[in-house]
Amino acid sequence: MLETPITINWSIVLMGLSLHVLIWEKLPEWGNWFNKIVMHLPRPLAYLYESWHCPYCFGFWAALAIHMLTGQFTLASLKTMPAYLGMAATPIALFLDALVSALLIFVGSLLIKALSGPALVGHQKVMAFKQAHSEQSN
Repeated sequence: MLETPITINWSIVLMGLSLHVLIWEKLPEWGNWFNKIVMHLPRPLAYLYESWHCPYCFGFWAALAIHMLTGQFTLASLKTMPAYLGMAATPIALFLDALVSALLIFVGSLLIKALSGPALVGHQKVMAFKQAHSEQSN
């Protein structure tokens, strides 16, 4: 086996993470119109919306879809699969790449949540300080 450095293309991961944040964290907060659409979805689609709330689950399917649309791989080494796999090489490569992408999307989601907590607390403290300072000035 030839050892090669791992090259990661972050495009699929960033697109998948962006879609996850948009669909499950931002759109539901931007008024009732999106929630009404979700409520009127056919039952199987509504189930998928609820089930894919997990960034790992969504990330797997989003990575597959993004790969099919763009032809990109998260791991460049999966572009060239062993010849003995024959016709199974492409589905195996897509499956493995989607797993890696899903894991990175999941980790990215956790990082965003971990960073946003302290940032929100800090922002709230700054705003409380400014409000207390402005009340003392008046």
